[in-house]
Amino acid sequence: MHNPERVLYGRIPGYHLSELGHQMADAAAASFAGHPVTRLIASPLQRAQESAAPWAARFGLEIVTDERVIEPHNWFEGKRMNEAVRYPAAWVQLRNPLKPSWGEAYRSVEARMLAAVESTWSETEGGEAVIVSHQMPIVMVARSVMGMGLPHDPRKRRCSLSSITTVRRDGDRFIEVDYQEPARALLAQASDFGAV
Repeated sequence: MHNPERVLYGRIPGYHLSELGHQMADAAAASFAGHPVTRLIASPLQRAQESAAPWAARFGLEIVTDERVIEPHNWFEGKRMNEAVRYPAAWVQLRNPLKPSWGEAYRSVEARMLAAVESTWSETEGGEAVIVSHQMPIVMVARSVMGMGLPHDPRKRRCSLSSITTVRRDGDRFIEVDYQEPARALLAQASDFGAV
């Protein structure tokens, strides 16, 4: 991610992928060579649209923008986290990490993401669908379908840059079937200061 100021960018417009980010997005799309990808959904944020572009090019798909898969809002957007927490005004925002009190509630993110997954599944006729979202929303889906509690330590999320979490329909619910990091070789060079 191109973020020279190292701020939490959240939903702030204008944050785009760095050259390394483009390489990582391309590695993710390339890892699905041979898969019958027939539908492509992405968050409206620029970095997600840019991450979806290699998928669109590789599989000849239009990017369908879905507001439900956007990054959650966050009180710390535009601030450097290590500096922001030094001020008493920020402390009240950290009062309830189980909700979390600094932004959109985990349950809200879970609900809108699962609704997007459900509608994408029902609207995809044959083949596989790809949804390009952001770290916290993806973690909410993974934790939900695995029956895990939604509150978690953001520093310990299993969702690296350009990783792929795969779910499938099993009866009346979704289950996780795979997690992979196709851009793992590039991760050591990457930094992501914008996740919320």
